[in-house]
Amino acid sequence: MSSFEADPEVGPDLPVTMELLEGAPVALGGPRGFAVTRTLPNRQRRLVGAWCFLDAYGPHELGDSAGMRVGPHPHTGLQTVTWLVAGEILHRDTLGSRQEIRPGQLNLMTAGRGIAHSEETPRENSGLLHGVQLWVALPHADRDMPPAFAHHADLPVVAFGDVTATVLMGTLGDAASPARVHTPLVGAELTLPAGASAAIPLKTGFEYAVLTLDGAPSVDDATLKPGPLLYLGSGRSRVRLATESPAKVLLLGGEPFEERLVMWWNFVARDHDEIVQMRADWESHTPRFGEVRGYDGPPLPAPPMPLTRLVPRGRVR
Repeated sequence: MSSFEADPEVGPDLPVTMELLEGAPVALGGPRGFAVTRTLPNRQRRLVGAWCFLDAYGPHELGDSAGMRVGPHPHTGLQTVTWLVAGEILHRDTLGSRQEIRPGQLNLMTAGRGIAHSEETPRENSGLLHGVQLWVALPHADRDMPPAFAHHADLPVVAFGDVTATVLMGTLGDAASPARVHTPLVGAELTLPAGASAAIPLKTGFEYAVLTLDGAPSVDDATLKPGPLLYLGSGRSRVRLATESPAKVLLLGGEPFEERLVMWWNFVARDHDEIVQMRADWESHTPRFGEVRGYDGPPLPAPPMPLTRLVPRGRVR
């Protein structure tokens, strides 16, 4: 399995409203776990709309490696969004869901008051893994809702000139995803053939960011290679994309999320004491999270709480 290689170079004329958010290497499931690059939350910026977490991985050639193996672990107060460029992931959760996801399909798990799941490369696989995992923070009114899981194999596609967009979440142009959202937002994979150039329409009330999944497209004349997340800001009515060679881009956006959050381990909450209770519920195996059945391995233990109280934070650090 090769490591994720990030190249943060951008063009010299980066507009003032744009910020380049460098990623941090993280091993899922422990020090010897699956390697990912995390760009949200970031030192400069914690959210893009309600998007509060972004891990990118691959392309990894698995070879003799087991690939991804993340044992049962809990979530609260968020939605997990799994999107693949290549490969397969097998999802299991405490609702009894067992779903293999492939490129072009969306796995959406809504944690609400509490759920647990596992993620692994299935035994029969293509030998390659490349994708992203994202979290969406649930607003206060919905953060304690019952947990839910949905798999969307057919998603709408809209064209902007030579560029095609698969809409994962929310709306883009005339296309609306069937996935349930709880705040106004959008997530879309944009596919650019060689020589493509197009203006993608945006909502001026949203803030946006772009992650290159493959290739080296230009985003408003700034070259963006895989690795960093490019924050575009708000007040835009469009963003121009162009490329000389084939490329794929992930577009994220949404209304600025103004609630202050505490994010710790796999939990999204509103204060320190809530996190303490969530951790205790997981460690003591209360019914809150349930049991993941069928995964061959133990659940992940929660890390120790920090020595200082966790402080709710806003969109920007």
